[in-house]
Amino acid sequence: MLKSWRIVVFFVLMITLGFFFGLAHKKNIFPYMSYISRTKILNDSIMIVNKIFNPIHGWSNITDIFNNKLSSVQENMLLETINTSSKTMLNISFVSPSEVLKGGDGIIFLETTDRMQPPTLILCAIESAARVYKNRPVAFFMKGLSNTNKEEMVKRHFSALSSLRNVHFFPLKFEEVFADTPLHSWYQKIDPQQQSFWTHVSSDACRIALIWRHGGIYMDTDIISIDAIPKKDFLAAESSQYSSNGVFGFSPHHDFTQKCIVDFVQNYDSRIWGQQGPRLFTRILKRSCHLPEFAGFEDGMCGNYTLFNPKRFYPIPGSDWKKYYEVWEKLPSFNNSYALHLWNFVNKQKLTMVPGSNTLLEFLYKEHCPSTYSATSS
Repeated sequence: MLKSWRIVVFFVLMITLGFFFGLAHKKNIFPYMSYISRTKILNDSIMIVNKIFNPIHGWSNITDIFNNKLSSVQENMLLETINTSSKTMLNISFVSPSEVLKGGDGIIFLETTDRMQPPTLILCAIESAARVYKNRPVAFFMKGLSNTNKEEMVKRHFSALSSLRNVHFFPLKFEEVFADTPLHSWYQKIDPQQQSFWTHVSSDACRIALIWRHGGIYMDTDIISIDAIPKKDFLAAESSQYSSNGVFGFSPHHDFTQKCIVDFVQNYDSRIWGQQGPRLFTRILKRSCHLPEFAGFEDGMCGNYTLFNPKRFYPIPGSDWKKYYEVWEKLPSFNNSYALHLWNFVNKQKLTMVPGSNTLLEFLYKEHCPSTYSATSS
């Protein structure tokens, strides 16, 4: 009689467990919290079953099997939690940058200040890249982001990107980025407070190190993507005889990025604008190749990588940067461009996209980052 009663209790517990499991799964608004709640239900149930049935001869094997089965269920829950797309949240990565970028084809953006509320141009840059490179990870490394504030920050400031599941956010930690490169000893020796243009110099160092380590494409956060770049290893000429470092791409541990890291340290001088940036890239490039005088739309080659024509990324030169904020009688097509650099560094007036202004920039927002435009217009 006692044995029969305990069997009934066992099945009641199983039914109850199934009910709460289903409820927790149905309420999976925040996947990680749902995983925690379901895990607690499972663990509490295991403890109750063990207390009731372990004294009965012959039931210990059953509870062991039940315990092992629950461990498997818990493991599946965690995998489900990480892989399930949430309708209300961005992809808050629980995995490392190395895991996300292991394919060597990621798109990398950087924020080397502590700024946590990015302007809409940064959001547009990330969104446009995520839409153009739908099957590739887009990683945004932020210095002000920590593992503890990641979830709160992402929900608050990046809701416009919530439908883009290939966007990932990571804390930017200089020590980790520079590890196992000559940049690590350089970083340990200098005082950032004494460096001219430190925000830009640190960004120059990080972008080289990240592309050297992971491969993929680096882009400045004022670049709007409009078409996929067809080459894996490339530089972008800003003008004839001069390379930019605002957008470039290489496979992991490429010879070019390795040479850049060495030269960065050997010829470091933060007092000279661009010494560790476009000047560095141009120095390395000129050691190996003759830079072409770009006349039409042709691209150049240097060994095993491409030197793209300035019109691919800089169809509007820096001297004419205000044209992006003007109303055009006839909008340009940019058919020969892969992305557009908006020269935000020289935008000292802090001009922005204004909804309803009919400027070229408003058109680009509507066309290439519609979610950001919608959020800005609301």
